[in-house]
Amino acid sequence: MEGYIPYTWLGILVLLIIIEAATVNLTTIWFAAGSLVAFFLSLLNLPLWLQIAVFLIVSAVLLIYTRPVAVKYLRVGRYRTNADALIGGRGVVIMDITEHSTGQVKVRGQIWTAVSRTGQPILKDTEVVICGIEGVKLIVKAADQIN
Repeated sequence: MEGYIPYTWLGILVLLIIIEAATVNLTTIWFAAGSLVAFFLSLLNLPLWLQIAVFLIVSAVLLIYTRPVAVKYLRVGRYRTNADALIGGRGVVIMDITEHSTGQVKVRGQIWTAVSRTGQPILKDTEVVICGIEGVKLIVKAADQIN
């Protein structure tokens, strides 16, 4: 049985790498690193309990201390869309935006439903600045407004 332990650690390593490649959550990769260390310990014929303990310790330490840094710099799980690029841009009102109803704004050749950020009416042909996006609606303010 002792001779199969290194192969077991290699199997676990490969399985965890496959799971990480499929999910890209930066979770199982740390356990894969722990299994790699345990694999090397098994080649030195160290006791199984030590291999398991080192696997758990290395995995936990990497998960706790390096995952937040990796997530921050790799921006895992955060996807910027083309619509996000509209924020801060300008458009022209093509259908009045009133206090109680949406209007329409033309931005880069596309027509969007829009609401006023301040709740104030914005009339047709007024230039607006895009402040945000909620669902499929632009949140806009008149370009001549200070805030």
